[in-house]
Amino acid sequence: MLYSLAFKFFLSKLDPEDAHHLGMFAIRLASSLRLTKLLPKIKSASVSAFGLTFNAPFGLAAGFDKNAVAVRALGELGFSHVEIGTVTAIAQDGNDKPRLFRLKADRALINRMGFNNDGAEVVAKRLEKLRASKQKLPIIGVNIGKSRVVEVEDAVSDYEASARLLAPFADYLAVNVSSPNTPGLRSLQSVEALKPILEAVLAQAKGKPVLVKIAPDLADEDVVAVAKLAKKLGLAGVIATNTTISRAGLKTASTKVEAMGAGGLSGAPVNARSIEVLRLLKKTLGDDLAVVSVGGVETKEQVLERMKAGATLVQGYTGFIYFGPLWARKLNRI
Repeated sequence: MLYSLAFKFFLSKLDPEDAHHLGMFAIRLASSLRLTKLLPKIKSASVSAFGLTFNAPFGLAAGFDKNAVAVRALGELGFSHVEIGTVTAIAQDGNDKPRLFRLKADRALINRMGFNNDGAEVVAKRLEKLRASKQKLPIIGVNIGKSRVVEVEDAVSDYEASARLLAPFADYLAVNVSSPNTPGLRSLQSVEALKPILEAVLAQAKGKPVLVKIAPDLADEDVVAVAKLAKKLGLAGVIATNTTISRAGLKTASTKVEAMGAGGLSGAPVNARSIEVLRLLKKTLGDDLAVVSVGGVETKEQVLERMKAGATLVQGYTGFIYFGPLWARKLNRI
């Protein structure tokens, strides 16, 4: 209730990216003051997936903590795992601002951040220091993507460099070829382009689980093709789905949406397609590979629905913006 009022009368009035930075500061401050330690423990069902034990099924999707600066704090807020990134081999500022927009009527976001991050070397050192601190941490996934200045033809060595630097400090790696905000990136979802990238990352992963993250906009036959490739190469699983370029069925006025411009749509409108892709992946993969379901999840009931449909783990991000800091704890009470 308190967060709802704060969002309505204060946070929603701020530029979305400024609000994000303020929220990150508040989360880190609360953790450093040990305020998050005062939160009561929650009872949840643990999940065993790709050789790891998660204390609950619901975690934070990539995009919120791009640079691994709030991992411990986010775990204390109730996320069983935190997928940091997307991290690129070469540090980059991302796209020009404004690049993050709220669609409040749809409980959605449009972003064209463009993989703004500190770069693999800096993030790896940050994770190394975090691991050395011996603090209690959630499972840490590291989401890696293509550097913007690197041509699509050279993507293999770019992903390889990120994997080599980051794998030692990750619990698992997620290969992101599905963001709509890096030119040419989604073309890497074709089996022909994706295969050498995944092989290179696997070779650098030092035995850590490797997953691939796909877009909701893939045709069903392409989803199946990627799933079969993941199975053939021995990946740990598939993360489905990323943001969508579709604008279908939105409540927000079309003129307002058009004014926001290009970018990936996340939040409640992605829910239906995300479940479709989950079911398709489960039908293709069976129990051989994990499926991490993400896209439009807002409630505990939706987490349970995803798991009944075959999800091994569930992730969210946009709901964190709309429902506040205790959101993950509510969803993990299962």
